[in-house]
Amino acid sequence: MNVGGTGKLPMADLRKLAEEAGFGNVQTYIASGNLLFTSDLTETQVKKQLENALKAYAGKPIEVIVRTAEEMRAVELANPFKTAAYNRIGVLFLDHPMPRDTTKKAKGVKNEEIEVGKREVYVHYPDGMGRSKLRIPAEEYGTTRNLNTVSRLAGLASGR
Repeated sequence: MNVGGTGKLPMADLRKLAEEAGFGNVQTYIASGNLLFTSDLTETQVKKQLENALKAYAGKPIEVIVRTAEEMRAVELANPFKTAAYNRIGVLFLDHPMPRDTTKKAKGVKNEEIEVGKREVYVHYPDGMGRSKLRIPAEEYGTTRNLNTVSRLAGLASGR
């Protein structure tokens, strides 16, 4: 979930919000809004429930991006940059598919490589994310994780 611009959201508070919203086996991973849990709800229901709880907490809307354990694993496996180090690959998670011409609309491209996935945009940052000036249309509607984090979340979510 993308909590940027909302002030601090301690992970203990995030866990508590998710537990109070009825989700099971709640855990967080690193202090960047990564939340793992079990639920029988649909993606839309999970998103709505979490967004409502977060709005009550923060006093303003907070965007939530939801993926199942299987989807997280599929995102990792679909990485188009097979020879690049995982810490040099960013995955922009979105709620909806991006148009294939997203790569043509990117600004500040130096030597980054961009590939559009199902509901993700993969970016290879040869010089590292911190040095990049790259701006992708609609990135404000999503949240980015490096592929190390994606891999770890996929593993935690699937119990491997």
